[in-house]
Amino acid sequence: MTNLEIVKSTYEGKTSEENGRALAAHVDDSVQWTEAKGFPYAGTYVGLEEITKNVFSRLASEWIDYKFTPEDYVASDDKVVAFGSYTGINKASGKPFSARVAHIWLLREGKIIKFEQFVDSKTVVDAMQ
Repeated sequence: MTNLEIVKSTYEGKTSEENGRALAAHVDDSVQWTEAKGFPYAGTYVGLEEITKNVFSRLASEWIDYKFTPEDYVASDDKVVAFGSYTGINKASGKPFSARVAHIWLLREGKIIKFEQFVDSKTVVDAMQ
């Protein structure tokens, strides 16, 4: 698989579980995952277990139909950038949101070693209030 195909496989499966399996299959054991400053899950997490605990489990428990919809990709060597939107409904407030987002992926030898999120965090935070 190319780096672009690897990244696409984490977004474009038929279910979020399929996307999660694709991510798990392609992350390096010491992957660094950075959620943007100001985002509710902000921080840098190392390894799939930390990422799952601090990001994916919280997204699943705090949101209804939270998802990233990719619109375009740019790939160059070991970097892939995905552009698109997050959408979802916060369970506690019942408020929906839509936020523009970009994800930067860094891969080495077919493994994801780094992920960084850039997002309009205010729209997400506002939906939680």
